[in-house]
Amino acid sequence: MDLTPDPLLVQLRKALRTSLAAVPVRPEVHGAPVTDGASGPARTVLDRLGAAGFERPAATGGLDLGLTAGVLVSEELGRAARGNPYRADALAADIGGPAGAALAGLEALPAGTGITASPRDGGWELTGTATVDDPGAGRPLLVATRTDAGPVLVAVPAGAPGVRVASTCWPPVVRFEGAPVTEADVVGALDDAPAGPLARARLRQAAYLLGIADGAHQIAVRYAGTRRQFDTRLRDLPAVAFPLARAMVALRATRAAVYRGAWLVDAAHDQDAAADGTDALGTADAVAGTAPVVALATAAETARDVVRLCMQSCGVRAMTAELGLHRYFRLATAESSRYGEPAALWRLAGAARLDLARRAVGENGTGRSVVAAGRPR
Repeated sequence: MDLTPDPLLVQLRKALRTSLAAVPVRPEVHGAPVTDGASGPARTVLDRLGAAGFERPAATGGLDLGLTAGVLVSEELGRAARGNPYRADALAADIGGPAGAALAGLEALPAGTGITASPRDGGWELTGTATVDDPGAGRPLLVATRTDAGPVLVAVPAGAPGVRVASTCWPPVVRFEGAPVTEADVVGALDDAPAGPLARARLRQAAYLLGIADGAHQIAVRYAGTRRQFDTRLRDLPAVAFPLARAMVALRATRAAVYRGAWLVDAAHDQDAAADGTDALGTADAVAGTAPVVALATAAETARDVVRLCMQSCGVRAMTAELGLHRYFRLATAESSRYGEPAALWRLAGAARLDLARRAVGENGTGRSVVAAGRPR
């Protein structure tokens, strides 16, 4: 992994940060803090910069910048406390889904049990309630659910029978009441392939959470440097300075985990492409491992802890519209459980590492393959 800053990514970060700073925010303390999805104001910035082509291969007209560029975009969106219209389009492109779709049900991963798929003739019936990125009318839904084959992503057309979107709450939710889907609506599997679409989506979400924590920390540091109490700056009081310093350490460790995971996934993708499809799973396992899951679990915990510390450091001023910390607080609360709860992710990482260790002992210690533990789902 090359730790030298990439000049292209440095310019991209600067352009994103400058453009997002000009996007109007919602200063209200109550109500939805951001507008997500294609209808959000951040979508204009991404379209102007051509973000849709950052990760797309050059063969299909993209820039082929890799997952690292997508991680950077997500981090800057979180840092600016804007909605994330990037993740849905990026996941749809990875998995071959419809463009402009909204994501739903990913908070139930890795189990994939938030939306129940009951078998029926020619397909399934979807039942359950899940959060949705953007409740905009006319947008198809990419729904995470579990079938007999495991977790999958199903495309549900806009206005399908049995589908109701409630946009009066935040985050908005979609309710399925026996919505019929067929096998042709399955756009891809959400397996635990280390370089697969789900691993890439987890790293983008981890970067978004990292950006949320970083943005809240910047606000708290600025406020603590100007606010005076007991004839001294808050930043000079140990009770305020030490927690902010610990938060900085957590942010740097999380950033290293996220960008290392993105680099490993890009490396695994390149190796699999060079292997011409031979032993692709083994190659990706050796390179990427459980880095995406660990990065997301770490980022989710960091976002919750750092934002909480920042709220405590700013005291009663934390929930005022002037500081804007309320937006980061609500975003961290809502987004930390997307793509799986941290506890479930840690269990997933532990089971996968135990599986790899058993296989390694069987291949290198005895010369015989040991029966591997079932792949966690």
